[in-house]
Parts: sequence; C-alpha cells; structure tokens
Amino acid sequence: MGKLKGFIEYERAEEGYIPVRKRLKNFKEFTIKPSESKLQKQGGRCMDCGVPFCHSGCPLGNLIPDFNDAVYHNEWEKALHILHSTNNFPEFTGRLCPAPCEAACVLGIINPPVSIEMIEKYIIERGFKEGWIKPMPPLNRTGKKIAIIGSGPAGLAAAQQLNKAGHFVEVLERDNKVGGLLRYGIPDFKMEKNIIDRRVEVLIKEGIIFKTNTEVGKNFSIEKLKNYDAVVLCAGATIKRNLPIKGSELNGIKQAMEFLKLQNEVVDGLQKTSKELNAEGKNVIVIGGGDTGSDCIGTSNRHGAKSVTNFEIMSKPSSSRTDENPWPYWPFKLKTTSSHEEGIQREWSILTKEFIGDKNGNVTGLKTVEVEWIKKEGDRPQLKEVEGSEKLWPCDMALLALGFTGHEKSLVEQLGIDTNDRDQLISKNYQTSIPHIFSAGDMRRGQSLIVWAISEGREAAVQVDKFLTGQSKLETKEKGDLPLVR
Repeated sequence: MGKLKGFIEYERAEEGYIPVRKRLKNFKEFTIKPSESKLQKQGGRCMDCGVPFCHSGCPLGNLIPDFNDAVYHNEWEKALHILHSTNNFPEFTGRLCPAPCEAACVLGIINPPVSIEMIEKYIIERGFKEGWIKPMPPLNRTGKKIAIIGSGPAGLAAAQQLNKAGHFVEVLERDNKVGGLLRYGIPDFKMEKNIIDRRVEVLIKEGIIFKTNTEVGKNFSIEKLKNYDAVVLCAGATIKRNLPIKGSELNGIKQAMEFLKLQNEVVDGLQKTSKELNAEGKNVIVIGGGDTGSDCIGTSNRHGAKSVTNFEIMSKPSSSRTDENPWPYWPFKLKTTSSHEEGIQREWSILTKEFIGDKNGNVTGLKTVEVEWIKKEGDRPQLKEVEGSEKLWPCDMALLALGFTGHEKSLVEQLGIDTNDRDQLISKNYQTSIPHIFSAGDMRRGQSLIVWAISEGREAAVQVDKFLTGQSKLETKEKGDLPLVR
C-alpha cells in the first residue's frame, strides 16, 4: 500500500482545467498538471484493501496498487515498468478511459475513489519526459509474417505484442495516418495527435511496418494476404446507426463521426473547414448522450455555435448509485463532462419524431415528444410516449451520435469468414472460421472502450503466437507480461 491511513489523511485531487473562455479558443488539451507532491499523495490514498477490486474493474488487469505504491515512494520508473507490464498505451487510456477501475475501487464505497486514471497519465508522461521509454526491438526473429488490418488501439496493441514475440508485423491502415478512431474520432482537445505520433515512432523503431492509404479488398487485394502466415482483423465497428424518421434526408443532418473526423483533419492541416460541417452561428442539436455526443458538444462550442442542445432518450440518471446498480459494478449515474460544463442544454426522456425543413431542403427544426419508461418485473423497460408533450425545436444542424451497429461486411465477405445471425464474427480464442485469420477489438466484440480494445489486441496476440509457434511467452492479463521498458 501507499501510506498507512493515507486514504484518511488525503482528499481526492484531480487535474485542473484552463478556464472555459480560454480553452474554447482552440482545440488544444486544457488540463493542468498537479504538482509532483500532490500526485505522490494521491498514490498514498491507495488502501491495503486485501482484495483489490480495481484489478477486476480494469479490462487490462492493471496492477494498480503496485504502481500507486511506487508513485507514493517517488519510484516513478518502477511505476512505469509495472504499468507497462499490462498496458501498452497508458498515454491513451490515461486521457480517454472512463476509468472502470475507479468505479470498482474499495475506497469508493465510503469516500471518493483513488485518482487512478490521473496517476496513470502522469506515470507515462514522466516516462516520456525522462527518456525511459525507448524502442525495444526483439533480439531474435521467428521468420513468421503477420498482417494486422486496422491501426486503432486493438491493432496497435496486437502489433506491438506480436513484434515483441519476434514476428514480422505489418499494419495496414486505410486512412492516411495511423490511429483509427484515436486520430479520426477523438477531438484534439481530449488528446492531441502528437501523443499518437510519438508512440508510433517508437513502434516503427521496434520494427513494425505501417502501410497507410492501404484498404484491403480495394487497393490492396485479398490475394496478397496469402503472403502472410497470420492475419489479425482490427478494423473496428464503423457502421453508424441512423435515425430513419421523416425528414432524415434534409441538409444539415450529419453523422457525429463525419463531423468529428473533419475537425480532426482541419486541426491536422489535411482539410479546410467546411461550412456544411461547421457549427458557427447555428442552433445545434446533438442526438445521443454518450461520449461521442459530448465530443460533438465540445467541438460545436469551439466552432462558436449559437446554441447547443443535447437530446437523450433515456431518463436522467441518478447522481449516485442506486440499489439496482451496486458497487463494484459500473455506476450508471449522471455523468457531466468538461464539454457539458462549457455550455449545453441537456434534455432527457425525449424522442425525435420528425425533422422539419425549408423549401431548399435544409433542416430548420425538430419535432419531439417526451417519453417515459415503464418497468415491469422480469421484463425489459417499455417506452411510452407522453400525450400532449409534442414540441418544435429550432435547428440548423443535427448531429447523430447514436453509436455503431457493427463492422463493415465487405472485407469479411471477401475473406469468406463465417458470421452469426447478427453478422458478428464467429470466433473462439480470437480465431475466426479461417484458422490463420484472427480478430480483435470492436470488430470482434462490438463497439466498446479503448481499454477493452487494447486488452483484446493483447489477448489476440497470445493466440496468434500460439498458433504460429505452438506456445507463447506473451502472458495474458491474469499473469501480467514482460515489461516493455528495460
């Protein structure tokens, strides 16, 4: 543990934020680093709780009490070794993970939990600052060649693990830069893209080959995959959910990811701002209350939107856990992000019924109705519209942040991989119906968290390694792994 009674003596601390009026002027990260002494005290809040439920809360099985203890004792390089033993990319999860580990923290039963995510972020940032993170190419090569399709967190994790095992790894990415939704979905104000670039530079020096603007099944033929001993599909779940109601074809109704990707490309200098996908001076309505919706809110406010309103069909969550949602499970309670704090009108229990447009085919408003959820024991809650609750909202841009329905079918069909009646890949131990083709991440399990994608990439790498060599020195999350830093 960190400090005896530290959880009693020290209060939870979090990163500070640059004031809203200043941070809305650009797309840079806006967090303020706590002092070294404050971070050490946060590590000292970790309890000697006997059974660290944070381990099970984390999909990667991070050794959280161990690195907290190292931070408290000012042993930052040791903390980095511990963190990297289970997590290839703490710089991603330390910024973007919703921290299910903190939801499962034992201290969180009675007090605010340990600031695990913040500690994780500054361990890895200290590692880069001090030069402790160096390329570690394998000492020996197996001669086996692996293609990884997709360079999101699952693909990158699988690539690093399999390269570490001594295989030749090539990552095929259809976009013009590496990162998947990390680069073309997450706004820069949550993670600037130099964070991806510095890690990719390390991976290249370790021997991984990245081929961008390469889409398998289009400008890279399926036949070429026969040149590889194994293939890992990490192409994500990219089919966006639509809202098939009257008026959905009107101009100004856009998918959230189209809106967010363009802004990422604008910040990167790859595209010019599009008036059609810019919220400046517009009444913006974001339909969908998850993280993607929150990202649209922050982006719209930075554009200078006239107003931003967020619709969520579910009822407003409780501000704390309920009896139906006990510890250590993930708490389905009200979440207020930094983007919400920047200016937003949030509407709960609301259903969009129709988009209204003008004679030029542009959206000008939305018709909605309030709903209530009827619960019956043993049945799923049923949606009921509230009579007389119809309302018309002015709207110049509607952003659909409704999640994803699954992976694109074309590649899977061309490969001839078996799927189930919901078009999900049939796999066992990450291996598809074609023995040398594996899958990981959102493409295998459906839309999920970045931390799950990294876990999937690591676990798939173990199975690929066993398939190619009969055994694997890459350990699973239950046992930890060889450190990535000497």
